[in-house]
Amino acid sequence: MINFIRTIDTFFQQLMQPLQPLVLLFSRVWVAIAFFKSGLIKYGSWDSTLYLFEYEYQVPILPWQWAAYSGTAIELIVPIFLVLGLFARPMAILLFGFNIIAVVSYPALWPQGFYDHQLWGMMLLVTIFWGAGKLSVDHWISQHYRNSNIIP
Repeated sequence: MINFIRTIDTFFQQLMQPLQPLVLLFSRVWVAIAFFKSGLIKYGSWDSTLYLFEYEYQVPILPWQWAAYSGTAIELIVPIFLVLGLFARPMAILLFGFNIIAVVSYPALWPQGFYDHQLWGMMLLVTIFWGAGKLSVDHWISQHYRNSNIIP
């Protein structure tokens, strides 16, 4: 029985190995699109954004103005790094924390949007634990320096 399990596991691991970079890229792109779209909406209707941060969102610690500007900047900048796979793990950690703050700051979101935030959180955890994969700038830089024997 143990040998059968090991054989099946090895078979599926070899079968799925070529798809791993695509799954990692898919996870990064999916989350990046969601947050980037949100940032575009905030930027496009700035007066509404300021109103929401002042009266609706309950962002801890930060003054509402700082939260509005920094939140919008994070949603517009970090997803670009995530898609490229540049500083992927730190960017995923930043967006993971941002995601938690978004959920905590806006309890009205829970009935309809909580599932999406859970999904995005899990996809970000994939990047945090397994990295950006072979289809990333991080991987390209790592390979370039490894092949040229240059220590940055």
